[in-house]
Amino acid sequence: MLKVAVLDDYQNVSQQFVDLEKLSGKYEFKIFSEPFINEADAIKQLSSFEALLIMRERTPMTKNLIENLTKLKFIITSGSRNKSIDLEAAKKRKVIVCGTEININPTPELTWALILGLARNFKEEIENMYQGYWQTTIGIELRGKILGLIGLGRVGSQVAKIGKAFGMQVMAWSENLDLNKCKELGVLPCSKEDLILNSDFLSIHVQGGERYKNCITLKEFDKMKKSAFIINTSRGPIINEDDLIIALSTNVISGAGIDVYEKEPLQENNKLRFLPNALLTPHIGYVTAENYGIFYNQMIEALEACVNGKPIRIIE
Repeated sequence: MLKVAVLDDYQNVSQQFVDLEKLSGKYEFKIFSEPFINEADAIKQLSSFEALLIMRERTPMTKNLIENLTKLKFIITSGSRNKSIDLEAAKKRKVIVCGTEININPTPELTWALILGLARNFKEEIENMYQGYWQTTIGIELRGKILGLIGLGRVGSQVAKIGKAFGMQVMAWSENLDLNKCKELGVLPCSKEDLILNSDFLSIHVQGGERYKNCITLKEFDKMKKSAFIINTSRGPIINEDDLIIALSTNVISGAGIDVYEKEPLQENNKLRFLPNALLTPHIGYVTAENYGIFYNQMIEALEACVNGKPIRIIE
């Protein structure tokens, strides 16, 4: 019987979306609902498993981990790509890596929840309502403000369209910006420096990896408007977290809406948790019932295909 580990099921909900009991005669499943203490702990606990069903951007599938899981044959990840998987190491070990489809619309939706929350001081006002207070802040309007986008791909494009609907001026920059896409969406292409200098709301929508790591540091924060807000629903390391804490705690910028972090889950004592101008969510950009339904059902579909020698949605 094939031993299968379901990793990173933080909310212990996987069985709400897929009936593992129906497959119990063919597979031996174990669900891991807590993150591993460290990589050594992951190696120890996963050493007997032949297949891993993983949630992207949670437990990294490093070269060391893959090399030490000697029984591993299959890695099935949510989403069509996962930069936390060392694909070269998997290929060397002849471990097949497959993915699933994903709805991208939840991330733009969350991006706008964070933008609106920052503009109208949701964090402070909601907390104050429960304390018995009434109208303690003054918000700002979005119409006429400048929305700056780092990245104008599938997610960035949706965010741009909504910004235009709010009557905002939208600018964009990335290292491979599509000028035709800018023209189609009515978005002004610009340099990174102009984007940093002029944005009232700066929202990040590029992939992770070395290319954009530390794209935003204290150098960039110092050039931003004091009244500006930054939003990150992409990848944590794109913003230098230590510099973000400095910028928020010294009011270099007005606030931040953050869904992704350098290390996840975010540590209980992380300083971001204690900043009044940080609106934080726990990496829920893709966490919807619709997406989880796709993820878990297609993970099982891909697992069955791998076992039958006809893998689908292979990631190379």
